[in-house]
Amino acid sequence: MAEFLQISHKPSISRTFLRSFIRILNCFRKYSKYLCDDFAPDAYEFIISKIPYLWAIYTEDDKFAGFVFLDNFVGNGQTVFSAELTTCFEREAWGNFTKNCAKFFLKKCFQELGLHKIRASIYPDNFRVSTLLKSAGFVYEATLPQETIRNGKVQDIDVYALYKSYYYKNEVKN
Repeated sequence: MAEFLQISHKPSISRTFLRSFIRILNCFRKYSKYLCDDFAPDAYEFIISKIPYLWAIYTEDDKFAGFVFLDNFVGNGQTVFSAELTTCFEREAWGNFTKNCAKFFLKKCFQELGLHKIRASIYPDNFRVSTLLKSAGFVYEATLPQETIRNGKVQDIDVYALYKSYYYKNEVKN
């Protein structure tokens, strides 16, 4: 199973933190065309803005596999109702590993963070992520037409969601 290392603000930067941060940054740069529009800040600022809801993912043999973060929270200081999920995995980790990580992480979101809904916004041409989302129980909710600009062109965004009630109803069956 994967190991999730949560990146958080710390008084001193440990080697583990620095190692993970550099790997996350490199992975982000490699796959940013699937993650960002033309309005996104540079990679460093983007990743820093996701702390403390940013997790580095490692395989059992301590190989960096990717990262996941939550942002665009809905709620207040006491209750977080929903959040948007973004994932990015190195090519070597695609497939069953990412599916297993999704199950583990979604359980963490619903049980530990108390979320009721998790959203994912992706570009329609990112079929790998849409397939992963569907296999994890996410349902397509909407296409936001002409929502942003990516690579100088107007771009739609597809929105998927997973609800806590649906997750638990189907988790028992699987």
